[in-house]
Amino acid sequence: MALPVRDQMKYWGIAAAVFLFLLWWLGDVILPFLLGGGIAYLLDPLADRLQKLGLSRAMATTVITIIAILLFVVLALAVIPTLINQAAGLIESAPKIANNLQAFLTDRFPGIIDDGSVLRKSLAGVGEAIQARGGELMNRLLASVSGVLNVLVLVVIVPVVAFYLLLDWDNMVAKIDALLPREHVDTVRYLAREIDRTLAGFLRGQGLVCLILGVYYAVGLMLVGLQFGLVVGAIAGFLTFIPYVGALVGGGLAIGLALFQFWGDWMWIVLVYAIFQSGQFIEGNILTPKLVGSSVGLHPVWLIFALSAFGALFGFVGLLVAVPLAAALGVLVRYALDRYRHSTLYNGTAPDNGAE
Repeated sequence: MALPVRDQMKYWGIAAAVFLFLLWWLGDVILPFLLGGGIAYLLDPLADRLQKLGLSRAMATTVITIIAILLFVVLALAVIPTLINQAAGLIESAPKIANNLQAFLTDRFPGIIDDGSVLRKSLAGVGEAIQARGGELMNRLLASVSGVLNVLVLVVIVPVVAFYLLLDWDNMVAKIDALLPREHVDTVRYLAREIDRTLAGFLRGQGLVCLILGVYYAVGLMLVGLQFGLVVGAIAGFLTFIPYVGALVGGGLAIGLALFQFWGDWMWIVLVYAIFQSGQFIEGNILTPKLVGSSVGLHPVWLIFALSAFGALFGFVGLLVAVPLAAALGVLVRYALDRYRHSTLYNGTAPDNGAE
């Protein structure tokens, strides 16, 4: 005898509540395991392709791990220190940039920025505020990572967890599939495939788009000679996962810095603008259609809401699980709406077969 729908909803609701409670209660303790699981999920297709080429699962996992370690070492030695130095330099330069902007506006628009104007007072304080808040933010980030999690724990545990999960990924999926309720196994498998398709399209596809654009912006701005070009390119690339936000924030920051650095030499300012314009063209016409596709199903507003809500409720761990949970909830809502449209609640009482 099938379990009544009301009882099924009750049990699934209890399971969801327990999951959210554990997520809140364990907090940063499970952060390395979430990161390791996310890395294993992203790299599983690569391991499958290496297996098709003739490698065993253990050998494929070992090859991927060695390559990842080499890339991490290169980043740690060559890129990350420069990125941190430029970010700190940008924060330290904020008061000078604000003063230069104030001087520029005073020379050209003296009527709107006199000594007692609100705009003048705002510009006088904005640089100091950015400097203070930016330094405070960096200190908090460093303190939270070193104090709560311990950098050494992250560096050691995350790769180990990712290695073992990647090694046993297919076996884990098979065991989870064997535990699915037999009455709903086809439906659960369908929903799981849809969630996986959404996550794969967004995390793998959009993540690769962010990486490519971040490198393109950073290299282009550094070749032009823009100060802080690496950190501006990194910011623009990271924010690309929200459509148009990366280009607007990164482009606005880069062009603003270029105006102060290259004022009077318009060719370089136009080059900075051209870098972001060409990046948007490449993203919209080549990268996103090829790597992400048009059917991911994660609307930018829904994504921002999920990041805000889960981040507020569960902290940094909430930010990590926001995208997977947003994808899962989106698939479940679309499935529920589809069932609703085929129900008598939406269409009304079905007519009698014998009716004319």
